[in-house]
Amino acid sequence: MKFKRYVIWSLLVISLAVFLAACNSEGEETSSTDGEENTDSGENAEEATEDEQVTIVYARGVDTTPATDAVIKAFEEAHPNIKVEQREMPADTGQSHDQYVTTFSSQSTEIDVFNADVIWPAEFAQANYALELDRFIEKDGIDLESYFPGTVAAGKFNGRQWAMPQYTDAGVFYYRTDIVEEPPETWDELISQAKELQGQEGTEFGYLMQSAQYEGLITNAIEYIASYGGQVVDENNEVVVDSPETVKAIEKMQEVVGSDFVPDNILNFMETETENAWIEGKAVFARNWPYMMASSNDEERSAIVDNVEMAMLPAGDEGSAAALGGWMTMINRYSEHPEAAWEFVKFISGPEGQKISAVEGGRAPTIVELYDDPEVQDVSSLFANPEFREVLQSAVPRPVTPIYPEISDIMQIELSKALTGEQSAADAAANMQEKMEAAMVE
Repeated sequence: MKFKRYVIWSLLVISLAVFLAACNSEGEETSSTDGEENTDSGENAEEATEDEQVTIVYARGVDTTPATDAVIKAFEEAHPNIKVEQREMPADTGQSHDQYVTTFSSQSTEIDVFNADVIWPAEFAQANYALELDRFIEKDGIDLESYFPGTVAAGKFNGRQWAMPQYTDAGVFYYRTDIVEEPPETWDELISQAKELQGQEGTEFGYLMQSAQYEGLITNAIEYIASYGGQVVDENNEVVVDSPETVKAIEKMQEVVGSDFVPDNILNFMETETENAWIEGKAVFARNWPYMMASSNDEERSAIVDNVEMAMLPAGDEGSAAALGGWMTMINRYSEHPEAAWEFVKFISGPEGQKISAVEGGRAPTIVELYDDPEVQDVSSLFANPEFREVLQSAVPRPVTPIYPEISDIMQIELSKALTGEQSAADAAANMQEKMEAAMVE
């Protein structure tokens, strides 16, 4: 009897075990099925996120042209799930800079994409305000070699790309075609021709430039320094301004500024003074930015209409160099929509966006091949001029450093002392080296 009960009990235990195993197997199958459903759900969720309407905020300076609106319209048509809201910043770039610093230092997410002066990327990268773009660039196969080299270099810091070139500007050399047969190719030839041709066709001066103690002095100085093979800060963020090349460049600058063929008050000249004297027909040669071509041929303002051409700036021992100007596009590190922000940056800095900016806003593209586009060439005689393309190819950025404002101030003071004769070129270079190195470690 006991044996019979034992057998029955054993059979019940075995049956229960089989039943539980079966239940567990069904549970595992159910769990596996649920997992597959969850995976599918995750993919669908990702697709839903891509299709979901996202709004990004694009901060940029004042734009009196229809270019920005046109670019955003084209982008939104190509990316119906991304809406771009514009935020206008002050026309004064210094004020814009300070507002950005206030916003980003608080890790605000209110701005996603923003325009940056070419001298800002290193500063914003060092301060952790900007999102590095290398992974996006690599993922989408962006060819940075299709851009003018200087425009890419301005957005690179510590080996990483922090900004994409949007539109550019560079120093340009102007000359009077009713006076000059062939423009000078070197600084020494400029000095010779300016002396010889000064006074012809009612001119008072041989050459005009920007020599006042302000940012424009730095752009002029960079052109001299780079043309002689010098640098201020190298790619490793090391100060290298105290060099024989820089000293020679400052000496050449002193020779030009101290000559009899420039105005007596040349040390007060900024862009406005240069433009006014130039379009009044007072000079044979001038250095300024590309916009002065339009005013030179403005029949209501200019006395030299149809008598002006441009060329590359004169060369030093290492060739010609033009200081880089212009604007770049960056992403706020704290943006809540970095992928959507990148899509906009990629578009506005890419061929389609830059072409729209050129055609609708007259902005000089940073992509080389766009200068072969007939519609872009029709915008301005500059864009169709091979010389202008050469100018942009040789454009060099101002020192790429996170403390650029301090570097600029030091350069302005020391160069001004050299140009007024208060110190030698060698002393200027040595003082800049010492003060910049001190600023770097503060």
